[in-house]
Amino acid sequence: MGLIVGNRGFFPDHLAKTGREEMMRVLKAAGIEVVALTPDQSKYGAVETREESRRCAELFKQNRERIDGVIVTLPNFGEERAIADALRLADIRVPVFIQATPDDPAKMTIAFRRDSFCGKMSACNNLRQYGIPYSLTTLHTESPDSPEFAKDLEWFSAVCRVVRGFRNLRVGAIGARPTAFNTVRYSEKILESQGISIETLDLSEVLGRIERMKDNDDAAQAKLSAIHKYVDASSVPAPALMKMAKLGAVVDQWMAATEVTISAVQCWTSIEENLGVVPCTIMSMMSNELLSSACEVDICGVLGMHALQLASGTPSALLDWNNNYGSDPNKAVCFHCSNLPKHFFRSVKMDFQEIIAGTVGKENTFGTCVGLIKPEKMSFARFSTDDTAGKMRGYVGEGRFTDDALNTFGGAGVVEINNMQRLLHYICERGFEHHVAANLSSVASAVHEAATRYLGWDMYYHDREGVAC
Repeated sequence: MGLIVGNRGFFPDHLAKTGREEMMRVLKAAGIEVVALTPDQSKYGAVETREESRRCAELFKQNRERIDGVIVTLPNFGEERAIADALRLADIRVPVFIQATPDDPAKMTIAFRRDSFCGKMSACNNLRQYGIPYSLTTLHTESPDSPEFAKDLEWFSAVCRVVRGFRNLRVGAIGARPTAFNTVRYSEKILESQGISIETLDLSEVLGRIERMKDNDDAAQAKLSAIHKYVDASSVPAPALMKMAKLGAVVDQWMAATEVTISAVQCWTSIEENLGVVPCTIMSMMSNELLSSACEVDICGVLGMHALQLASGTPSALLDWNNNYGSDPNKAVCFHCSNLPKHFFRSVKMDFQEIIAGTVGKENTFGTCVGLIKPEKMSFARFSTDDTAGKMRGYVGEGRFTDDALNTFGGAGVVEINNMQRLLHYICERGFEHHVAANLSSVASAVHEAATRYLGWDMYYHDREGVAC
């Protein structure tokens, strides 16, 4: 984090000194590297004058690649214009977090009065004038060493990870969109305008590389060993496992060569017909290693997975909003057939894909990850390209996976979401896809903040304090 310490001279400036020291301690204790002026570079290492703003901006520019976000701390009122000038001159375009330290009612004399409560409004007013987006603490004033600020710092760090993770992102589209899935259409040009590039790989190239790869190839053998360590595959024929290993090795090599971070893969039903396995386990392994992978070439779906994974630091899955659960209006069955990461399951084994088996034969559909999703809190997200409006849009929210009974195949779980019928109406009224990204965490707020305030996307936050946002 970059750190800007606000100071205004006719307030007690010794508070700038102690405020900087306190914030530095808190950030370092949280494992955060700090880029900030030192007391040798400005008075108390704070920013008050134009010259100090310029020095701060130069320091931030020098550390542009290191800085994920900027924290503005106000131990006293702070010089509002100096703060805004430092950020404008630095032009590093990262999330900005405004914190103001509360006054102590027992220390309201001229020697100790902070007025940060008021100064925060002035700082925000100037940033708004300068067109610099910023985020706020939950409470208007919070001490750096308070539990409230610790929670807010964790939230803001998640926001920064999402924003940085979408900067110059490269996504792999492996194969063509299945003809039957118009719902996963998207605009590459809109994504490119957002700094997200799509790297394509024709499925014929994948199959050709697999055909040329020997069974004793080092990469294939390494992937085969990894598969055995990852999931119980005792009921799966050895030839099918070798095909999966080669598929995984080819995809790994291509992603490394093209600097692709996440991917979406054609499945239904070309891989089954032409290779004789499903790609689910290979995709599950990638997602479990935080290299999110979505099926049916759902590029926007994997972007939702990626955002949730960046915010939480844990694997994401792509699911179908698939079935009602009895007559409970706030519950539904989320399902895929499945490539869910192992992180999601209560227990998991490799098996064949029951749906596609009816078309291409059981022997060509080994490789799914089968099991029930463990009871846990969850966040969900969906992004889409609004091609007619030429912009990005989406929705986020939170709920929980329950331990309700479910007798089905694939990877599935019962999800409970407040006011779910309103969410389902919103999805249908706005024409969103049936796929949704999910993560076993509570990070919807951070993803919403990153997408709306810093990426500039149109987002709906479901049931935030009971209202649509």
